[in-house]
Amino acid sequence: MLDDFFLRALLAGTGLALTTGPLGCFVVWRRMAYFGDTIAHSALLGVALSLMLEINLLVSVFAVAVAVSLLLLLLQKRQALSADALLGILSHSTLAIGLVMVAFMSWVRIDLIAFLFGDILAVTPADIALIWGGGLVVLAALVVLWRPLIASTVSADIAEAEGLKPERARLLFMLLMALVIAIAMKIVGIMLITALLIIPAATARRFSSAPEGMAVLSSLIGVIAVVGGLFGSLTYDTPSGPSIVVAALILFIFSLLPFGRKNLSEQGTTSGGRS
Repeated sequence: MLDDFFLRALLAGTGLALTTGPLGCFVVWRRMAYFGDTIAHSALLGVALSLMLEINLLVSVFAVAVAVSLLLLLLQKRQALSADALLGILSHSTLAIGLVMVAFMSWVRIDLIAFLFGDILAVTPADIALIWGGGLVVLAALVVLWRPLIASTVSADIAEAEGLKPERARLLFMLLMALVIAIAMKIVGIMLITALLIIPAATARRFSSAPEGMAVLSSLIGVIAVVGGLFGSLTYDTPSGPSIVVAALILFIFSLLPFGRKNLSEQGTTSGGRS
C-alpha cells in the first residue's frame, strides 16, 4: 500500500500536468520558453516580498509575475532592445534581487532548495484543492481563448483583421502563465516549472497533427512523467521534482526515435507564429 503523502503527491502532480500540458503547447508554438523561464525566476522575488511584507505567498508570487509580464510588454513596445535581451535582463535581475533580499533578512530561516526545486511529497490537501481548482480555472480560460490564441500564433495580422484581438489574448495568456507558475512553485520549484511546461509539449508535438490533439497528448505525457518520476524517486531514493523532469526527458528522447508522425511545424500549422 502507498502512503498518504505519496498519494497526495500523485494527485498534485497529475493536476499540475493536466494544466501545464495545453499551456505548454502555446509556449512551444509561440516560442515563449524564455518568457516562461523569466516568470519562473521572478517567483523568488515574490517569495522575498512575501516574507518581507508578511503577505500570502501565492498572492505575492502571482503579483510579481504579473508585474514582470506587464513590464516586458511595455519595454517591447518601446523597442529599445530585442525581446530575448529584455527577457535575459528581467530573468536574471529578478532572481538576483530575490536572492539578495532573502540574504538581508537574516531573521528569517528559509529553505531556498525547497523553493528552487520544490517538494511535491510535502503537499497538503489544501495544496491539492488549490492545484485542481486553479487548474480548472486555467483550462476554462484556455478554452475561451483557444481560437484567438491559435489564430494569433499562426498570424497576428490575420487575427487582428478577424477582430480576435491578439494582443489582449497574449496578455491574458501571460496572466495564466503567471498563475500556473505561482501554483506550481511549491510542487516542482522555480527552476523546474519551465521544464514541465516545455518538455511534454515538445514530446507531444512529434506525434500530433492538430493543435487540440497535441494539447491532450501533452497533458497525458505530463501525467505519465509525474507518475514515472514519483515511482522512480520512491524506488531509487532520488529528489522527486527533478525525477519527474528526468522522466519527461526520457519520454522526449523516446519521441526522437525514427517513427511517428510529422510535427506541427513540419505541416505549416505554426510556421507563422511568433512570441
